[in-house]
Amino acid sequence: GGRGNSAFATSKNKAPRIQENGEPGVELNLHIELKLLADVGIIGFPSVGKSTLITILSNSRPKIADYPFTTLIPNLGVVNRFNVKSFVLADMPGLIEGASNGEGLGIQFLKHIERTRVLIHMIDMSSESLRDPYNDYLVINKELEEYNPDLLKRPQIIVASKMDADMAEERLEEFKAHFEEDIEVIPISAMTNENLDKLVYRIGKLLEETPFFYKEKEVIDEYVE
Repeated sequence: GGRGNSAFATSKNKAPRIQENGEPGVELNLHIELKLLADVGIIGFPSVGKSTLITILSNSRPKIADYPFTTLIPNLGVVNRFNVKSFVLADMPGLIEGASNGEGLGIQFLKHIERTRVLIHMIDMSSESLRDPYNDYLVINKELEEYNPDLLKRPQIIVASKMDADMAEERLEEFKAHFEEDIEVIPISAMTNENLDKLVYRIGKLLEETPFFYKEKEVIDEYVE
């Protein structure tokens, strides 16, 4: 970092031919991970309605289609509705069984969940999913636990999506039967806007009660390609 010749210029010698030699620099090989910071993260299997929800609640416009893994990157949107203090909502790409071991889109997106304070766990109640809602709930939580057990300590709002679909009410009742009465499940429909205000109010209340989970320093001492 030595000074160049311009530092020694004077009115009489405008182009000096002298300079200071620099000292040897420091060379590092760094592996840097970007983790998005959001207040609330939406998690769940592919095609459960995560992208649709963030589209309705914010100005975010993620790609939406009727096939799995439409969302390939986390999408962020600011929610400012129903007179609730605004917050940042993250639509996480769909998780599947084995995600913590790299299946599907793998841990490259699980890591972003570490930066959220509240989780919205969306469960598809439509019969078209051909999956059992309660098993979906268990699988996603198992993947969170295997990736980072602390994630299960985050406040989690269970949201039953696609309640406008056929058989959704019956599947919801079967799903709720697995929980204690004090466990709240919020049924919503993006098509009819059912209970979206209730969901936002619940998120706002939890954000007031939930501290940040930010770690000041996270360093991987050794990284092997």
